[in-house]
Amino acid sequence: MTIVDLRGGDERVIHQAAELLVRCFAHIPSGWHTLEEGLAEVRESLAPGRVSRVALDENGDVLGWIGAIPMYQGHVWELHPLVVRPDRQRQGIGRALVADLERLARERGVDTIFIGTDDEDGRTNLSGVDLYPDVLSWAARIEHVGGHPFAFYRKCGFVVVGLIPDANGFGKPDILMAKRITAPRPG
Repeated sequence: MTIVDLRGGDERVIHQAAELLVRCFAHIPSGWHTLEEGLAEVRESLAPGRVSRVALDENGDVLGWIGAIPMYQGHVWELHPLVVRPDRQRQGIGRALVADLERLARERGVDTIFIGTDDEDGRTNLSGVDLYPDVLSWAARIEHVGGHPFAFYRKCGFVVVGLIPDANGFGKPDILMAKRITAPRPG
């Protein structure tokens, strides 16, 4: 496996990444439901300043894709998206993509990477719950009950830093996670 920049001229890889988004996220209401939506997302990731990386197998086929959006004057990157081919999940590809993104971020002086990982389909104990008025208490007690991606990010060193209750409708929060990737600096 090799991890490389996704380039605008590589239509075969762009299409594979878009197809992967649709395959893995079409079941989620806010996911990508058509190839056109997937292609638009992939092409958007190629905009100046954004990061778009793919893991390729020995034949040059996409195993996974990760992107990042610089924010806060470059101190923070939003990890968006991360997707791994279903038949290759749990083989270290996602972790390798996250580690690669962290390396690039450190090289560019980024301090923190964050991600919003929605629960739209009942895969955490926060699903269907009114998180108000004690949102932070719920954030401290989050558990996955159906293979939610936040468990993967936790294993990669991310921590829950907040929740956006009802982000996708009542009882469907966005779970905000972050990871410091540089040593703390005074001042």
